[in-house]
This record gives sequence, C-alpha cells and structure tokens, in this order.
Amino acid sequence: MKITPFTKYHIEAGAKMAEFADYNMPIEFSGINDEHMTVRNGVGVFDVSHMGEIWVKGPKALEFLQTITTNNVAALFDGKAQYSCMPNGKGGIVDDILIYKIDDVTYLLVVNAANIDKDWAHICAQGEAFGLTPGKELYNASDEICQLAIQGPLAMKLVQKMCDEPVEDMAYYTFRKMKVAGLDVILSATGYTGSGGCEIYAANEDADALWAAMWAAGEEFGLKNIGLGARDTLRLEKGFCLYGNDIDDTTSPMEAGLGWITKFIDGKNFVDRATFEAQKANGVERKLVGFKLIDRGVPRHEYELASPEGEVIGHVTSGTMSPCLKVGIGLGYVKSEYAKVGTEIAVVVRGRLLKAEVVKYPFV
Repeated sequence: MKITPFTKYHIEAGAKMAEFADYNMPIEFSGINDEHMTVRNGVGVFDVSHMGEIWVKGPKALEFLQTITTNNVAALFDGKAQYSCMPNGKGGIVDDILIYKIDDVTYLLVVNAANIDKDWAHICAQGEAFGLTPGKELYNASDEICQLAIQGPLAMKLVQKMCDEPVEDMAYYTFRKMKVAGLDVILSATGYTGSGGCEIYAANEDADALWAAMWAAGEEFGLKNIGLGARDTLRLEKGFCLYGNDIDDTTSPMEAGLGWITKFIDGKNFVDRATFEAQKANGVERKLVGFKLIDRGVPRHEYELASPEGEVIGHVTSGTMSPCLKVGIGLGYVKSEYAKVGTEIAVVVRGRLLKAEVVKYPFV
C-alpha cells in the first residue's frame, strides 16, 4: 500500500486505517458522527493527498480540454476552477474532475485517487491527436503533490493565520498560487463537504512544515483530524456524486443529474456529445435521485429500490444515516417515471419494504 506524507501523523493520532485506492488512509479518528459535526460547526482537516494531479500545457491545451471534457473550459479565467467530467466514448464517464486554469496555456486537472492510472492513460491516448506528449505537454504530478482539505465554517479563519495576504473572502471555485506558512502552494476554495473551506496543494517535501503550521494555527479553533468516513457522510448530505458509487463508466451525466456541467455550445465538439444531446432531447430511462426514508432504517450501497408495491425500479448508489437530520438518506438510480420529487418509493432491506420519498437535494 502507498502512504501519503501525512500517514505517520494519522497513525500517531490513533486513526482507524484502511486501504483506499491503494493508499493506507484514515477512515476515522474520534468517530464519524463527531467528525461530521466538527466540520459542519467548526473546522476539520482531511488528508486527501491520494488525489491525482495532472498538468495540461501548451497552445493546444484549451482545444484539447474542450474536446475531452463536458463543461465549457473557455469560460474559465486565470485563478478560476471548474467541475467537469470526461466522457469515455461509450456514453459513460471516465472520471469527474476539477479543472484549474493557471493561464491560457497551463491547466491543472485534479482527478479521483482510484482513477489516476485510468485517467492518465485516457488523457495520453486522447492527446495524441493534438500532438500532446506525455512528460512534456502532459505531466502526471500525482506522486509529487500532497493535499490537505481544511473544511468548515472556521476553516478560512484558521488559514488566514498562515497567510500574509487576505484569503477569507476567496470566492467559491477560485484559487491562488501563493505562500501559506511561507511555503509555495496552490490555495483553492472548492470543497467536498458543503461547509466552506479550502484545499492546500503543496510539494511533498513541504508536507511536514505545512502540517506543523496548520496545527499551530488551528489550536484556538478546535481543529480536528477527519477521516474518509465523515468525508463520505458530509458529501452525501450535500448530494455530491462519488465516482464508483453514483457515477462510473456505465452512467451518463444526463442520467446522473450532471446536465449542468454538460455544455452543448457552438464549437465544443466533445466526446459523446451526440449521445448526450440525444438523451437531453429524448429523455433517459433512469435518473439519479435523492431520497429520504420515512420508515426507520439505513439505506446502503447496492440495496434495491422498489415501487410501493414491491416492483424493483433501481438501486441505491450511496446511503447513510444523516448525522444532521437523524434519518436515512441516499442517492440512487430509479426508472425515470419514479424520479419526480415527492414520489413514494421503497428501500428493500432484508426483504422488507421501507417507505421512502424522492426529495430534492442537497439534503441539508
């Protein structure tokens, strides 16, 4: 198993560790519910150094990214980030990604940890038609960069103590190349928790200095370590998709409710455009919906979803007992006729039909 530059600190803190995307990662520290509420109400830090970072550079970078991603990369300005996805040429999704525009000829793609090798192979293969060379215009820096996600309503107050320039007013989905704790980093305000905060990308050799400075600044704010367990419940309460659960190589962005990052603008002839345009025009047979249990219970990944009469209509992709709402919530694919908000459905749990309702998300 791989380790991050911070793994030793997680073990010292007594984290429950487990393999995730070939990395030895902290799943929980003080407990998922405690960590979840810490981020909702205060500030916590996630080690997300397992995520991948791929550079795309050169005069053809924009044209290339417009072809391999669904969102409109041309709308970005320097210092702006964008959520997007890469279609696989078969109507599915290679990965959902973040695109950071450094300048007109330099972009950074942040990709999911479990997909780094797959994404890199896909990007290199697609880049051949544009004359983009691996190791030159395309560069996989995933093993060279560490990343901390400092999340919660107090996150930017904490980070401000580490910065000489104002950062508390950073707009959502923007970033800066700057110094934090005297280190050269990328500071971005995206987030996967819905509670505010930032991500700090640094060189691996600066990890120990960054870690020490963060804890020194965070003491007065009650900073806590947060594991991947709470990261999952936090993102689910906000209805954020998780690759491998809610989207994958078999799901289209139109089925997954990601039409808002699929831009059919003139001149943007991206992979699978015709397929997705047809789905937008004609509809899809299944849709990803949010649902809330009416009966007591916890929906789990791959549980069946059914009509009130018991006909199987889909399956749960993500589910949990919401720490904030204290009820079972989830995401899942259902036949399109059951996707309207307010529709009663059921979650099949050990042969029992637990009442649930299709609801609009975010849940909180």
